Amino acid sequence: MSCGKTVSAVYLLNKKIMLEKLEAIKIRWEDVEEQLSNPDTMQDMKRFAQLNKEYKDLTKIVNEYLVYKNVMSNIDANKEILTTEKDPEMREMAKEELDLLLKQQEEIEERVRLMLIPVDPEDSKNAVFEIRGGTGGDEAALFAGDLYRMYTRFFEQKRWKVEVVDVTEGTAGGYKEVIMKVTGEDVYGQLKYESGVHRVQRVPDTETQGRVHTSAASVAVLPEVEEIDFYLNPADIDLQTSRSGGAGGQNVNKVETKVQLTHRPTGMVVVCQQERSQLGNREIAFEMLRSKLYDIELQKRNGDIASRRKTMVSTGDRSAKIRTYNYPQGRVTDHRIGLTLYNLNGVMDGGVQELIDALQFAENAEKMKEGSAA
Repeated sequence: MSCGKTVSAVYLLNKKIMLEKLEAIKIRWEDVEEQLSNPDTMQDMKRFAQLNKEYKDLTKIVNEYLVYKNVMSNIDANKEILTTEKDPEMREMAKEELDLLLKQQEEIEERVRLMLIPVDPEDSKNAVFEIRGGTGGDEAALFAGDLYRMYTRFFEQKRWKVEVVDVTEGTAGGYKEVIMKVTGEDVYGQLKYESGVHRVQRVPDTETQGRVHTSAASVAVLPEVEEIDFYLNPADIDLQTSRSGGAGGQNVNKVETKVQLTHRPTGMVVVCQQERSQLGNREIAFEMLRSKLYDIELQKRNGDIASRRKTMVSTGDRSAKIRTYNYPQGRVTDHRIGLTLYNLNGVMDGGVQELIDALQFAENAEKMKEGSAA
């Protein structure tokens, strides 16, 4: 068999597999639609919400599939005209339309292939988002504050809900540590790419010689975990309460609302003082602890994948330097994919989406290669 025939045969096989997957998705979509219209489904709101999300996700693929089928039907019709029609003008019109349809077919197939890449089930979860000042003393805390501002503006653009769970301010401003809970659509799937060490190069306000300093802050993004996802044995937990510090009025100083949980098997400690009540802080602290412990298991499970896929730092080494923000040159460089943007001010003002999109694209390309090699 010649090389051209081999490529053609592989293409047809891949196309056949793709069409089978799309038809199976359409059948599932119809099944979910039927379940959603069943009054019994409404009795279980959690199941209804899951089915509703699945239906919404599948609808995107099914709509593309229906467009694709229509294009393929029109391609066949125009090929038929070219085979049977004698009128030169009709043949020319059919050929022009066929060229446009073949280009459209290629574009749709590319989109569909990306849609058929298996979605990480964690991606739809909310996230616990942590920023910590690293090496560089006061300047690192100031940079952590800049990252906090950058991300909160990004969250506003995405219309995600943000709750600050715990804050430790820097002595000269900024934050030594800030922990947030971010809620919205596909939050973890977007933010997981931000985990790692963020490095800044700039002249600090305290620098009298005008020298550029390098400091860093780390970001950790954990999927929010519910009790059904991960069992946390209460017998393994030591709970301590104390009076909260900071703003909040007299109640904060008089009542022991601050909660600290220690997980004895791992030594992990979680603190929460966001709420005005001990019960509220206790619930949030348990959520955070579950997320941290679940994340450890998640990283173990995905370790092999991360070693092969350079963009998946969310499941790789979180001590790795992922991005540099260079103020003298006005640039941001993501080291995982070698992308440099000369738009530092825009990025620091919340314009993180372009970086995330590029990382998602690179990861999907890696997944497609893996799928082709399988």
